Amino acid sequence: MNDLLERLRGRGWRMTSQRRVVAEVLDGEHVHLTAEEVHARAVERLPEIARATVYNTLGELVSLGEVAEVSTDGRAKRYDPNVHHPHQHLVCSGCGIIRDVHMSGDPLADLPVAERFGFAVSGAEVTYRGLCPACASGLPQG
Repeated sequence: MNDLLERLRGRGWRMTSQRRVVAEVLDGEHVHLTAEEVHARAVERLPEIARATVYNTLGELVSLGEVAEVSTDGRAKRYDPNVHHPHQHLVCSGCGIIRDVHMSGDPLADLPVAERFGFAVSGAEVTYRGLCPACASGLPQG
């Protein structure tokens, strides 16, 4: 049972077979799947699951604050279940793969007071960009 499933059960979320499969698909580290990728993987486990069910479940998980939508450079939204562990993202400019990175410092503390322009800053999102090893080497993904 993954962390997301544990959190959802702890909330008393009604766990249908379709919802359970979507949560299971989102299991693991560095998970940042598109809705289409979630659907494709869910169909492997539960062939009768509808695309609309996957989209609705993802929307509900986002509304509950158990999954975050991640958008980078106009690409398709991706869904990140790692919402309870502060992290930033490392994005490949070639293939779009996303990895979680855990910074040792506090990005809010790194913003000088003079650069806050009177804002009551409540959060920071840092995205690192570059090429993953496969894209940098020109090797096919796989």
